[in-house]
Amino acid sequence: MNRLSDAPAAPSGRLRRIDLATASPQELGGLARRQTVPDRRVREGAAQILADVRSRGDDAVRSANDRFGGGLPDGRLILAADELARACEALPRAVRVALDQAIEHVERFAATQRPVASRTTTAHGIEIERRWVPLDRVGCYVPGGSAPYPSSLVMTVAPARVAGVGSIVVASPADASGQVDEVLLGAAGLLGVQEFVVAGGAHAVGALAYGLPGAGIAPVDKVVGPGNAWVTAAKIEVAAEVAIDLPAGPSEGMVLADATADPVLVAADLVTQAEHGSDSPAILVTLDGGLADAVEAEIEALLPRLERRDILARSLANHGAIVLAPDLERAIELVNAYAPEHLSIAVADPEPVVDRIRHAGSVFVGPWSPESAGDYATGANHVLPTGGLARGCSPLAVEAFGHYVQVQRLTRDGLAQIRETVVTLATAEGLTAHRNAIEARFLGRAGTAARRDLGTATRVIGR
Repeated sequence: MNRLSDAPAAPSGRLRRIDLATASPQELGGLARRQTVPDRRVREGAAQILADVRSRGDDAVRSANDRFGGGLPDGRLILAADELARACEALPRAVRVALDQAIEHVERFAATQRPVASRTTTAHGIEIERRWVPLDRVGCYVPGGSAPYPSSLVMTVAPARVAGVGSIVVASPADASGQVDEVLLGAAGLLGVQEFVVAGGAHAVGALAYGLPGAGIAPVDKVVGPGNAWVTAAKIEVAAEVAIDLPAGPSEGMVLADATADPVLVAADLVTQAEHGSDSPAILVTLDGGLADAVEAEIEALLPRLERRDILARSLANHGAIVLAPDLERAIELVNAYAPEHLSIAVADPEPVVDRIRHAGSVFVGPWSPESAGDYATGANHVLPTGGLARGCSPLAVEAFGHYVQVQRLTRDGLAQIRETVVTLATAEGLTAHRNAIEARFLGRAGTAARRDLGTATRVIGR
């Protein structure tokens, strides 16, 4: 699944250029407006896979693992908690220290996000409580296979723990040889994960959403986490039955830079997110053509030294761009219209620019704030809105792992204050049962007399 249809490209630092001063509205609209899952065939394929998982459960997930890869050689779907614990104990010391720090920082930031209950009196005798409740059960999808992401496991499981989620199940695929990355398993053990499903793609999302009866895995209440187009399409499909965090698409990187920026750092930041996949956009927005030329030269020198140079070459050739802006005002307008997942700001006076950024998943300010720092260890979450969804969605946070319950308490005096309003509006809408629920409380239980009085009240109101 998620096959690369574009042919390998030779490593190159050349990027498509767009001049804001002369670009057509269609060209700019095509740049800013994009979808997280643009391929209709992927959406339809994911729906078919999910239908099979819903129907056949464990057997369907095993079949999908055999067909698409990502399963264990022995056909098991679940890794036991003791296997995760052993993987944790086997972690190299340096890796364990790095994971400990990353988890500590994520949980420290997450602890500031836990919502609190509130009570409001809207009128004498009317009190409304907004009570936040952690979710009972959450499924965390973690990308894996050819490029495992222990950091994504930390970013999804750690805030769920801080939120107080009852139980957490992780799903992640094995690699081509049928092995699950030991660091990923160790991170799961370190975080106390009890249920680990070995599967990837749409069928893994189905396993989380519908459960695996044979393996004793119950359905979750919400699915969170990043993934490829198939994962995203599947999350959108199951959203009618279980909650999801957001339909994340390909990772995106954007850099807003002026002539004072260091082209070496801009080039390094520009290709960071493009490393995730050949469909990941990398866009430089700059006021300076000389900087654009220098950045291209640095990218061309950098690519041959990077392990995923072929993926980067495809990403830059197909989704990379340099946008030349006539002034900072136009540059900021474009950034907000694009609403990037990651935005690096490399300008002489960054804070006034930061204040004007309204749509971005995560913003990195100044030469010492590389995007990769946020991907791993600052404590900010790296599960972010993509595809322009930063115009209306937030980064993954503790709030995503719970929900609010409204509690309403009224006294007789409180209800009396709004009696006429409710009865009048219910009558206007023709909802007599709603009206009756109010009047019955004031007319008492006099049977026929109460019903007669209610009818009289209705006729009076209707005049």
